[in-house]
Amino acid sequence: MRIFDLPLEDNLEEGKPHLVAYLQEKMPADPEDYRLPAVVVYPGGGYMHLSPREAEPVAMEFASKGYQVFVLYYSLHPRRFPAPLLDGAKALNLIREHAQEWSVDPDKIAVCGFSAGGHAAALISCLWNDPVIAEAGLSNELAKPNASILCYPVITSIPGKCHEGSFQALLGENVDAKRGEMALETRVSELNPPTFLWHTAADQAVPVISSLLMAQALSEHKVPFELHVFPKGHHGLSLANRRTSGGNPDGEIPEVAQWIDLCCDWLARMFG
Repeated sequence: MRIFDLPLEDNLEEGKPHLVAYLQEKMPADPEDYRLPAVVVYPGGGYMHLSPREAEPVAMEFASKGYQVFVLYYSLHPRRFPAPLLDGAKALNLIREHAQEWSVDPDKIAVCGFSAGGHAAALISCLWNDPVIAEAGLSNELAKPNASILCYPVITSIPGKCHEGSFQALLGENVDAKRGEMALETRVSELNPPTFLWHTAADQAVPVISSLLMAQALSEHKVPFELHVFPKGHHGLSLANRRTSGGNPDGEIPEVAQWIDLCCDWLARMFG
């Protein structure tokens, strides 16, 4: 496996958005035009930091299941919207531009976000055709995910039902004026990619209503989706196994840990 870091801006200074690639290399028995589907992972952290438990461990799990994987370290506070949207567009443009070199199937690229990373992944899923992307010199078409995986995502911005800190960090002083635009259940259209969602009903930090509202919006726009709501489990479970539990036994929940197998089965059906 090749692992390397790619700046999304002019340099790779600390705190700048960048992409880490985890690429499986072509073996002698592989066909000449060796291509694999890809997953771009967005760790969570309330747009204030990025959780390491939702980064490399998730990447390695998807890699073990036959995917080329990238972890997107997107823009955080004090950078504001549309910075995370543009980071996603830059990442997808870059991956597709290097698809042959990196053995990626450009028509089989999924984004996978956790918590606030789920909001960032949903941003590019809902707004990949937004004019701000073209205005930044990027291709809207190359920015479109082929599938979206949203793991206990921040979606709605309704006061009392949302993770308020994420929107404060993303919007700053404009939080009240811009809040409605960042309620992504209202930004879904028939142009959204097929979507896999999972959440726990017991999540106290990001209430399950976010995933329910997103699923409802996808249904209304006839976008294929699959939703799993597990009864138990706190927020931020990641893979819900020992590797990502941080030594907390409450972070190991076998029935939740099956989400990644369910997701890969779904991806196989979506990608054909």
